[in-house]
Amino acid sequence: MALLGDSALAMWWDMAPDMRAEFEHWHSHEHFSERLALPGFLRASRWAAADGGEGFFILYELRDHAALSSPEYLASLNAPTPWSTRLMPHHRNMVRSQTRVLHSHGAGVARHAMTLRLSPREGEAPRLQAALRAMIEELPLRAGLAGAHLLRTDTPAIAPTTEQKIRGNADRSADWVFVVCGYDLEVLRPWSGKAFAPAELAALGAAPGAVAGAYSLSLSVARGENAPAR
Repeated sequence: MALLGDSALAMWWDMAPDMRAEFEHWHSHEHFSERLALPGFLRASRWAAADGGEGFFILYELRDHAALSSPEYLASLNAPTPWSTRLMPHHRNMVRSQTRVLHSHGAGVARHAMTLRLSPREGEAPRLQAALRAMIEELPLRAGLAGAHLLRTDTPAIAPTTEQKIRGNADRSADWVFVVCGYDLEVLRPWSGKAFAPAELAALGAAPGAVAGAYSLSLSVARGENAPAR
């Protein structure tokens, strides 16, 4: 399996331009280090909106689903650092999906990533999953692309955390998450546009309302190679 481990935490949020520099400093030099010190957190990656907008896509690759409810992780979520406490209110339009990896092939990290948040229509989950799995096996072989992955949200039964409360509202979540990684943005762009237009997705068995986005890599750090938190 290309992604490290069998679970992942996938997140999207917007960050206002006047907070971006501090956010990236904090996220790179404190938050990644903090998370990668927790049991089961194997790799942390951050991509920024490819069009230069305010959006970010963050992926934590996890050894197993238990990492999402470990005592150490819950303690961290409920005792954010002063710097985290300062930055959390600026995470706008948060989508936070605690997932299991259904299918993964090829590279887990590349220069660019397309993400698709979607749901199957009632009764169509097997057909949609089969169609996406076929794509996952084929897409990484194309010039310009490197990997493809399908995640399904499975939220642990835990109480709202201090970090969530600081952000000011309940986090939304995606149902399924489809990710395509590549080294050529022009090859990847169609997968966040025409290739996943509503009609094409409906033909595969997806419900209306899918959300696609293209992102470019800011930083990826694996467990053990990050600098100590400060």
